[in-house]
Amino acid sequence: MQFRPVQEQLDILMRGVIDIVPQDELKKKLEKSYATGVPLRVKMGVDPTAPDVHLGHTVVMRKLRQFQDLGHTVVLIVGDYTAQIGDPSGRNKARPRLSHEQVLENAKEYQEQFFKVVRRDQVEIHYNGEWFSKLDFSKVTELMGQFTVAQMLEREDFHNRYVGGQSISLHEFMYPMMQGYDSVAIKSDIELGGTDQKFNVLRGRDLQIFEGMEPQIGLFLPILLGTDGKVKMSKSIGNYVGVNEPADVMYHKIYSLADSLIENWFELLTNVPMPEIKAMLAKIASGEMHPNEAKHLLAMDIVTQYHGAEAATAAAAKEKEIHSGNAIPSDAAEVKIPAGEMGVLDLFVAAGAFKSKGEARRMVQNGGVKMGGEKVSDPQATVTLNGEDKLVLQVGKRNFFKVNF
Repeated sequence: MQFRPVQEQLDILMRGVIDIVPQDELKKKLEKSYATGVPLRVKMGVDPTAPDVHLGHTVVMRKLRQFQDLGHTVVLIVGDYTAQIGDPSGRNKARPRLSHEQVLENAKEYQEQFFKVVRRDQVEIHYNGEWFSKLDFSKVTELMGQFTVAQMLEREDFHNRYVGGQSISLHEFMYPMMQGYDSVAIKSDIELGGTDQKFNVLRGRDLQIFEGMEPQIGLFLPILLGTDGKVKMSKSIGNYVGVNEPADVMYHKIYSLADSLIENWFELLTNVPMPEIKAMLAKIASGEMHPNEAKHLLAMDIVTQYHGAEAATAAAAKEKEIHSGNAIPSDAAEVKIPAGEMGVLDLFVAAGAFKSKGEARRMVQNGGVKMGGEKVSDPQATVTLNGEDKLVLQVGKRNFFKVNF
């Protein structure tokens, strides 16, 4: 196979990369691949402990796609065995253990979302149960003998739990060994991961060396901050953008992004050339461009990737309609309330718009509440709901509740 020149490949692959271990090995592996015509085997492992994929997960997936577009082979390891342990990286307690059936079900949905980023061709998919289900216990003990308790306790997550008197189960110590052995089993040349995966990825090198193999290199990408610009993107925190979300919801979340994230998100989530990104940031700094204009371009780019250009244009138009009060977002909450007469404050509390009548009253007095498109000005007002009505409640610019009776 004829590959692009090594330096061209490096120029593409180094975008967004925060660390390579060992530092000089990527170029050497690309040179060997170029000389022999043999594609590199680029590994990514995933434990489908949950089926949903958000933009934070796609940072590594997009790098896989770059390797793929350059002619290399992507190897996806679905951790049907490792997921039953749960990756302890960055955790302050053990993950809940999942059944094998739960993991397999999650894996199906995960792969559908994975292939929104990575092409289906030039991908090998392996479940690590292929080898772990057949591994002799004597081999397990041999592999575990390559690691020490001191090594494990050097990890920040384990160290903090140990010092804090929190329990660490022995099966959690097995996780890095298992992830490392995946690299042995599929003969990986490169393993991709976030910076929180460095310890696990480097165990793959250790075990490949132990088995007499040429060791993989670790290529690490930054952890994507969520829409709040403060902490790692997480569905549980609510600062995420899911790849399966409706186009208008995706557009709104990106358009509402913290200004500080514009450069980082453009670099990690789009193919816009870096000189163009830098020029845009200079315009923002000089006041020539408003940050919202840049976020509109970012939202259009990302929504187009997952929903197409037509849907992105429609999403931008709908965002304007929502702000003018002429449309409601696709993710508006739907609630059911019994028919009858009730106070308007009770209605908003029953719909889940507020936690208390006092909170609802303050928002009404501040002019931030609408019912059926009309501003609510009297907190003492009542409303009669009949069984055929459907009513839209609005709090602020974009919190909507579709009420059925």
